[in-house]
Amino acid sequence: MKKTPFVTLEQVQAIARDIPTPFHLYDEAGIRQNARALRDAFAWNPGFREYFAVKATPNPHILSILKEEGCGCDCATYTELLLAKACGFAGKDIMFSSNVTPEADMRKAFELNAYINLDDASHAEFLLQTCGGVPESICCRYNPGGSFSCGNTIMDMPRDAKYGMTEDQMAGVFSRMMTLGVREFGIHALLVSNAVGNEYYPEVAAKLFHLAVRLRNATGAKISFVNLSGGVGVDYRPEQPKCDIHAVGDAVRQKYEQILVPAGMGDVAIYTELGRFMLAPYGHLIAKVLHQKHIYKTYIGLDACAADLMRPAIYGAYHHITVLGKEDALLDHVYDVTGGLCENNDKFAIDRSLPGIEIGDYLAIHDTGAHGHSMGYNYNGKLRSAEVLLCADGSHRLIRRAETPRDYFSTLDCTGFRFED
Repeated sequence: MKKTPFVTLEQVQAIARDIPTPFHLYDEAGIRQNARALRDAFAWNPGFREYFAVKATPNPHILSILKEEGCGCDCATYTELLLAKACGFAGKDIMFSSNVTPEADMRKAFELNAYINLDDASHAEFLLQTCGGVPESICCRYNPGGSFSCGNTIMDMPRDAKYGMTEDQMAGVFSRMMTLGVREFGIHALLVSNAVGNEYYPEVAAKLFHLAVRLRNATGAKISFVNLSGGVGVDYRPEQPKCDIHAVGDAVRQKYEQILVPAGMGDVAIYTELGRFMLAPYGHLIAKVLHQKHIYKTYIGLDACAADLMRPAIYGAYHHITVLGKEDALLDHVYDVTGGLCENNDKFAIDRSLPGIEIGDYLAIHDTGAHGHSMGYNYNGKLRSAEVLLCADGSHRLIRRAETPRDYFSTLDCTGFRFED
């Protein structure tokens, strides 16, 4: 199996004449095509909607593309709510899924009339006290406890995860909320972060569909949607299977027809929150080789670092690397590919087989479109990189400029100090 970049060396060289590396590059055509494939895979459910997880790629230009493709957005914080509003999302276009929620965040979600997804049983009273009322629709996040594994390497087991409520707590919240005027309810759960293959979503769907029937029977609540959340993964490694979203959608349909339809709940809408699936494959971190170092092994030093992509450093995550212009060359060298942070985990790859690399080569680090730029930081005074959109017509557009030293110092009290660019 081979992973092919969506950009050529010539295209990167042209972009780099305008926008210095490193930068995160996004493929508009791929994003749109994937959004349409997801919508088609769940077209059997009239109420289906994807609520893109804003935390994955919080850029208004990306969110606007997804809005044009019919997506809503999932927000977790006050700032993400402001971003969603600025992009034109309103009301039930927004799912607010938060934990350890500040009062200001809850009030903003209530003010925007977003779907509010409660993470804890105590948040029912917290919502009432903070906002002075309750919306007509409310959602609750479920934690089944125990163990759940489906090829996942990032999320904790449910018994160890801080998210969600028990089934009994959810029943109590539903009953309490109905006395306050809530008319419809949703159910939500995220149990796995990156399940590669087609098995996870049907499995979690069955769990949530059975839960929906039990809660309806126990409380009499009208359950209007089931939010399967995220978890559908991407093939970070070339040898991994690629998810077939149409097979996933059809398998969820079968569970729906087996569980919900016989229970008289064939009008329940299906929602998803697929940040990684929607964006990861359609982003590359583009970096330039600055140095080579030959000691006990050979190191390739890039102008990018873990501050631009921290997943390899914190998770040991694999990201495929293409040396642009050498896509078909023999993988006859072994390198550690590193950044310049003063931390030894600042490595994009360890003992990776790659073609011979020269100073000045451009590297495309794959699958960085989700949880890439958004997880950036400023350790060592590193400045966060630019974001660039490779437009569907082949042109490119700067959609976030790189930070400057002035940005880095802008939040300081600079009285008595003088900083130069």
